[in-house]
Amino acid sequence: MKALLLLGLLVLSVTVQGKVYKRCELARTLKRLGMDGYRGVSLANWMCLIKWESNYNTRVKNYNPESKSTDYGIFQINSRYWCNDGKTPGAVNGCGISCNVLLQNDITKAVACAKRVVRDPQGIRAWVAWRNRCQNQDVSLYVRGCRV
Repeated sequence: MKALLLLGLLVLSVTVQGKVYKRCELARTLKRLGMDGYRGVSLANWMCLIKWESNYNTRVKNYNPESKSTDYGIFQINSRYWCNDGKTPGAVNGCGISCNVLLQNDITKAVACAKRVVRDPQGIRAWVAWRNRCQNQDVSLYVRGCRV
């Protein structure tokens, strides 16, 4: 019983930690999932955005007190507009998903939601980190040496 309990705690701690992608591993994953050039956004720009939003970590959550919303996952997708966390007042859920899905190690659904966000009129400018850290910058370093 102790071994089973210990194993359960070990699995729980791994689940809570989430996946922190290596830079090139993430670049290859995003390319495989069709992000390179999606809506005119280069893979390097997606990589820059993710670096500054979540540092390649799938489990990041950040609460925004001014809007009473939370940003979730590797893309830091906001609960007011794009997902349902069951606690954000006036949430729209534009991606039609639970915010917890955005925290999974498998980023397939997070990518699908990011594609939905970038189809909005703001495009990639919806992400503050992209505007502040990537826009009008040489972002090639985020994919350099990854052979993508």
